[in-house]
Amino acid sequence: MSPTRFASEHRWLYIGTIVLLVALAVAGVVRYEKVRTNNKATQKAEQLADAAESAGYPRPDVGAIKRTLGDDGGQVCEKPGSALKSALWKIDGISNGATGPGRRPVIGDTQAVRAEAKILEIYCPDKLDRIEDKIADLRTENTVRR
Repeated sequence: MSPTRFASEHRWLYIGTIVLLVALAVAGVVRYEKVRTNNKATQKAEQLADAAESAGYPRPDVGAIKRTLGDDGGQVCEKPGSALKSALWKIDGISNGATGPGRRPVIGDTQAVRAEAKILEIYCPDKLDRIEDKIADLRTENTVRR
């Protein structure tokens, strides 16, 4: 058997091996990026849970924070200073909890109002200034017992 005939008979084996190695390398890079993102999300969720606990609240579930906010803050960091987000935040976040015509705005708890600012500070600090002046304009009191 000549060397050229041997090489031509095994060409598909060489090509298959190269394709398999390239596929494994791509899968490794994708997996590494996923693990790195997951670690970043866990680290930020731990930081937020620590902040809530130091503010006097019960420690929230880190897994729930991680699933909700991911590694980029999710919906909280998407246009935080917009008029629609601000209105929804004031209606849903700072109200008496009733639904329909019984819903009324209330004087919010200072620490609870600062919670969203803490999320922005941890997940997207470049967007924190968009909401700081709106928080400063709100009337808040210490209304929740700790």
